[in-house]
Amino acid sequence: MSIKFPALNYKRIAKVAKHLGFYLVRRAKGSHEVWRRDLDKRQTTIPNHGNKTIRRGTLKTILDDFGITLEGLNKILKDL
Repeated sequence: MSIKFPALNYKRIAKVAKHLGFYLVRRAKGSHEVWRRDLDKRQTTIPNHGNKTIRRGTLKTILDDFGITLEGLNKILKDL
């Protein structure tokens, strides 16, 4: 059985990013933000569309940039 992607908005994914050691570097084009982690030089762009749910493909790309799996995300969400 496959694990479903959770419906996350900007606030939730930003909390996950902070939990993983990422910090906001700058605002990018439009409503997007660039987040970085100095430990391993990982970087990702997170759309800030308020309470709108982040699309599944975008969320998958962000998780890849974070270096975590869907199972890892679900574990972090339980801790937050």
